[in-house]
Amino acid sequence: MTEPSKPSVLARISPKQWVAIVLTVLAVLFILENRHKVDIEFLLMTIRSPMWLVLLATFAVGWLAGLLARRR
Repeated sequence: MTEPSKPSVLARISPKQWVAIVLTVLAVLFILENRHKVDIEFLLMTIRSPMWLVLLATFAVGWLAGLLARRR
């Protein structure tokens, strides 16, 4: 009599987890490719920051604005 085979580790990962893994890898690649510093001028200030951080901050502000503006 043979024992039932256990599913492999890869088979036990759900589709949502696969999407999370892919998005994480893409985010890391994005950060690695956008490490150069850029100057941001806002009002009378000039800030020098890595491009990925500027884009992340812009995304966060847009996401927050979307949350505040959505209808219930």
